[in-house]
Amino acid sequence: MHRAFPIALFAAFVVLVAGSCGPDEAERAAAAEEARIAAHADSVMLAESMYSLAAFDTISWASPDSAISRGSTVWNYSCLKCHGREGAGDGGAVQRGDTIRPPSFLTDDWRFADDHEGLRRQVFTGTAEGMPHWGFYGLKLRDIDAVAHFIREDLRSR
Repeated sequence: MHRAFPIALFAAFVVLVAGSCGPDEAERAAAAEEARIAAHADSVMLAESMYSLAAFDTISWASPDSAISRGSTVWNYSCLKCHGREGAGDGGAVQRGDTIRPPSFLTDDWRFADDHEGLRRQVFTGTAEGMPHWGFYGLKLRDIDAVAHFIREDLRSR
């Protein structure tokens, strides 16, 4: 019996020391966030490699208004929560504990103001900063084209 006590005491010491070695909860959370960011960046690169300008060549619209109408629907379901009702970048969607702050589409220097192709590519691939890569998240190419029309031809002209 007397020999069991020192062994149990030693075992408790080993467990205590082993528990205090290694990363704490904050370090584990930081490592998990770093891994998530890296995985998202990898997905954006994969989306870039899968993007095809030619894939959009078969899309046609009965009228410009039909593209804008469909784009408005896509906007309301997929974009508004982050980009805001008017596209000012003030949607306030909370993701991963922080508020995403997308750029305003309404500024004169918005980079896709005259670049329909670039906007479609951006929507398809997303960004490493947090914008989803909608080409992977279920938006059809037709919906990506429609929301690009809506943003450039309706939202910006209000």
